[in-house]
Amino acid sequence: MPPRPLAIGPAGHAAAHAIERTRTARGYSQRQLAARVTALGRPMTFTALSRIERTVRRCDIDDLVAIATALGIAPQTLLVGPLMPPGAAGVGET
Repeated sequence: MPPRPLAIGPAGHAAAHAIERTRTARGYSQRQLAARVTALGRPMTFTALSRIERTVRRCDIDDLVAIATALGIAPQTLLVGPLMPPGAAGVGET
Protein backbone atom coordinates (compact mmCIF):
# COMPACT_ATOMS: atom_id res chain seq x y z
CA MET A 1 0.00 0.00 0.00
CA PRO A 2 1.48 3.42 -0.97
CA PRO A 3 2.08 5.92 1.84
CA ARG A 4 -0.83 8.24 2.53
CA PRO A 5 -0.06 11.89 1.73
CA LEU A 6 0.10 14.30 4.61
CA ALA A 7 -2.96 16.45 5.13
CA ILE A 8 -2.74 20.09 4.15
CA GLY A 9 -2.68 22.18 7.30
CA PRO A 10 -3.87 25.71 8.06
CA ALA A 11 -0.75 27.37 6.62
CA GLY A 12 -1.13 25.37 3.39
CA HIS A 13 -4.77 26.40 3.10
CA ALA A 14 -3.91 30.06 3.76
CA ALA A 15 -1.13 29.98 1.14
CA ALA A 16 -3.41 28.34 -1.44
CA HIS A 17 -6.07 31.01 -0.95
CA ALA A 18 -3.45 33.78 -1.04
CA ILE A 19 -2.09 32.43 -4.32
CA GLU A 20 -5.56 32.42 -5.86
CA ARG A 21 -6.45 35.90 -4.53
CA THR A 22 -3.18 37.40 -5.75
CA ARG A 23 -3.36 35.67 -9.12
CA THR A 24 -6.87 36.96 -9.79
CA ALA A 25 -5.97 40.45 -8.51
CA ARG A 26 -3.10 40.51 -11.03
CA GLY A 27 -5.48 39.39 -13.79
CA TYR A 28 -3.67 36.12 -14.53
CA SER A 29 -5.45 32.93 -15.50
CA GLN A 30 -4.13 29.72 -13.99
CA ARG A 31 -2.66 28.89 -17.40
CA GLN A 32 -0.85 32.27 -17.56
CA LEU A 33 0.57 32.00 -14.04
CA ALA A 34 1.70 28.40 -14.62
CA ALA A 35 3.48 29.56 -17.80
CA ARG A 36 5.21 32.36 -15.85
CA VAL A 37 6.32 29.88 -13.17
CA THR A 38 7.61 27.50 -15.86
CA ALA A 39 9.51 30.35 -17.56
CA LEU A 40 11.30 30.93 -14.25
CA GLY A 41 12.64 27.37 -14.41
CA ARG A 42 10.08 25.62 -12.18
CA PRO A 43 7.95 23.53 -14.58
CA MET A 44 4.28 23.77 -13.61
CA THR A 45 1.10 22.91 -15.46
CA PHE A 46 -2.11 24.86 -14.95
CA THR A 47 -3.60 21.62 -13.60
CA ALA A 48 -0.94 21.51 -10.87
CA LEU A 49 -1.63 25.16 -10.03
CA SER A 50 -5.37 24.46 -9.92
CA ARG A 51 -4.78 21.58 -7.53
CA ILE A 52 -2.63 23.78 -5.29
CA GLU A 53 -5.30 26.49 -5.19
CA ARG A 54 -8.03 23.93 -4.44
CA THR A 55 -5.83 22.36 -1.71
CA VAL A 56 -5.86 19.02 -3.49
CA ARG A 57 -2.06 19.17 -3.97
CA ARG A 58 0.51 20.34 -1.44
CA CYS A 59 2.53 23.40 -2.41
CA ASP A 60 6.17 22.67 -1.64
CA ILE A 61 8.61 25.45 -0.79
CA ASP A 62 10.14 25.54 -4.28
CA ASP A 63 6.66 25.91 -5.80
CA LEU A 64 5.82 28.66 -3.30
CA VAL A 65 8.97 30.65 -4.09
CA ALA A 66 8.50 30.31 -7.86
CA ILE A 67 4.80 31.24 -7.69
CA ALA A 68 5.54 34.28 -5.53
CA THR A 69 8.30 35.39 -7.90
CA ALA A 70 5.98 34.96 -10.89
CA LEU A 71 3.39 37.08 -9.05
CA GLY A 72 5.99 39.75 -8.24
CA ILE A 73 5.70 39.43 -4.47
CA ALA A 74 7.83 38.13 -1.62
CA PRO A 75 7.17 34.47 -0.75
CA GLN A 76 6.33 35.30 2.86
CA THR A 77 3.42 37.41 1.61
CA LEU A 78 1.69 34.17 0.61
CA LEU A 79 2.18 32.76 4.09
CA VAL A 80 0.42 35.54 5.97
CA GLY A 81 -2.86 34.06 7.04
CA PRO A 82 -4.74 32.72 10.04
CA LEU A 83 -1.57 31.51 11.72
CA MET A 84 0.22 34.85 11.41
CA PRO A 85 -1.85 38.03 11.19
CA PRO A 86 -0.34 40.93 9.22
CA GLY A 87 2.17 42.81 11.32
CA ALA A 88 2.72 39.92 13.74
CA ALA A 89 6.31 38.98 14.49
CA GLY A 90 7.31 35.57 13.21
CA VAL A 91 9.74 33.12 14.71
CA GLY A 92 13.08 34.79 15.28
CA GLU A 93 11.71 38.29 14.58
CA THR A 94 11.32 41.09 17.08
